[in-house]
Amino acid sequence: MGQSVVEAGGVPTGPGETVPAAFRRLAGTRARRRLIAVTLLLGPVIAAAVTAVVRPADLTFAVLAEPVQILMSVTVPFLGALLAGDLRRKPRTARFAPALLAAALFAAAVGVFGNLVCAVALVAAPSGAAPDAWRYAGAVAAGAVLVQVVAQLIGTALGVLVRRPVLACLGTIVLPLGLWALLGAVGPLRPAQAWLAPFASAHNLLSGPMSALMWAQWLVVLTVWAVSLNAAGAARLTGHGPMGGPARAVLPGVGPA
Repeated sequence: MGQSVVEAGGVPTGPGETVPAAFRRLAGTRARRRLIAVTLLLGPVIAAAVTAVVRPADLTFAVLAEPVQILMSVTVPFLGALLAGDLRRKPRTARFAPALLAAALFAAAVGVFGNLVCAVALVAAPSGAAPDAWRYAGAVAAGAVLVQVVAQLIGTALGVLVRRPVLACLGTIVLPLGLWALLGAVGPLRPAQAWLAPFASAHNLLSGPMSALMWAQWLVVLTVWAVSLNAAGAARLTGHGPMGGPARAVLPGVGPA
């Protein structure tokens, strides 16, 4: 039972796993390496597309960063979901912290990579760029890293909480965007978008300097989507259900663990 594979191409875990071991699992299968390649390739592809369609007078680091980082953040949490999903094979002995840290560090690296891509695209733009092309570049670059980390932590949480890896990956898209669309469609609830929807928070982080109100909104989003969901995932792995009793982890193709 302990050797059952949670997902096709799943990577074995050990009870004393370290952060380097979690990093190796992150790229431990051909499918995961391809997913990493796709994620990184999105950066230059989107940057080139934005450079081609935006007028030189409007081309800034922030204009490039938002589509590049947002679209890269679509696939980043898939890796977090798969990495954390491996742990469900040994829910009572697996250590969640190394997987969380490895996933967050990888997401931060993706954010830095996206920033470098935007910087290169801005410098190499064939028709030049806006006179204030680098305005707020530091704030946007820092915000990009936070965007990727929050997206990744949503993935790690769903990877533990959702039984099927495919559904966990899809959930990293459907749940945040679904909430954003729902709140936006109901007039009285529209102000809650900034407080509850990761997409609205990402837009703020990638727009430039954040006000105190925006930081408060981001902290609420972080608490709801990253801290709370991963705490629930950690509780499941340690065998404590939502009511304090033992959790029953059911693996695909086998009985209750």
